[in-house]
Amino acid sequence: MKKYNFNAGPSILPDVVLEAAAKAIIDFDGTGLSLLSISHRTPEFEAVVADAKNLFRELLNIPDNYQIYFVGGGASTQFFHIPANFLKTKAGYVNTGVWTKKAIKEAKLYGQVEVLASSDDKNFTYIPKGFAIPEDLDYLYICANNTIYGSEYKTDIDSPVPLIADMSSDILSRPVDVSKYALIYGGAQKNLAPAGVTFVIIRDDMLQKVVRELPTMVNVNTHVENNSMFNTPPVFPIYVLRETLKWMKAEGGLEEIYRRNVEKAEMLYAEIDRNSLFRGTVEKEDRSLMNICFVMTEGNEDLAPAFMEFAKSKGMVGIKGHRLVGGFRASCYNACPKESVEALVACMQEFEQMHK
Repeated sequence: MKKYNFNAGPSILPDVVLEAAAKAIIDFDGTGLSLLSISHRTPEFEAVVADAKNLFRELLNIPDNYQIYFVGGGASTQFFHIPANFLKTKAGYVNTGVWTKKAIKEAKLYGQVEVLASSDDKNFTYIPKGFAIPEDLDYLYICANNTIYGSEYKTDIDSPVPLIADMSSDILSRPVDVSKYALIYGGAQKNLAPAGVTFVIIRDDMLQKVVRELPTMVNVNTHVENNSMFNTPPVFPIYVLRETLKWMKAEGGLEEIYRRNVEKAEMLYAEIDRNSLFRGTVEKEDRSLMNICFVMTEGNEDLAPAFMEFAKSKGMVGIKGHRLVGGFRASCYNACPKESVEALVACMQEFEQMHK
């Protein structure tokens, strides 16, 4: 049976990327050695890192006064790396769910945290807007896409203080004005690579704003100055990331990827809104392109287990909602093909006909 992968992460990757990675595990770049056992100091792998940075810069239109580095530890490590480097007195955070809550907890170890806005009052089903940003903050922190609840920032905030964003789950899914951000980071396991590598895009002036003495591996300058190779980097995920960026460029770049993502999301949201058995959980203006969350309509909640089993029988994988929310979640990342969304829509329509 054909499988349709909607896992929230680690997520689907393009077939051509998987094929390249599989070949490289046996013979990397004609070296006769496996990618899994080469030295990261070889010219061949140094070229992979350089390619990945250049493609990242080209696809996201990253200005010249920004540096890019790759590091291990996942986004969760960045929750404390950010305040360790930049929180001297007070930082502002916008609370939009689980990941910002975790980041706030870590930041409080280093200084005062002011929660400027929160969507906790409505179970994180919207993105707060119109809040004041004090100019005495060391930085403002947001999480651009809420993977668990399915909300997403649709515009780039104008901030009078350095703006820092976790873009783990929507990086390179839509255009972003990088110049409005002081730092963007994310785990790669949604749209870029297997788990194990984190990307950081940092504006040059932030490298001079580290506020305290830090362990070497925590200081952002370490990774910029050593070209992501102060210690052995996550070689395999970086290679896959490079291949994914090559795939994106070959497919038409960010503009085409964004067009496809909008098309997929609009198709699925339209069915959620039309179908008498399902309803969306997020305010329409803030619905995520990447993580589409829905539940059964009122009076039909008891059909949820039956729909889950029916969807599995049709090849749907990974559509169970997060345990904190319940219901269903279809993660439609860049490599998720339109055909998968069409199959899920057909599944929902058939299930509705069965229960009329």
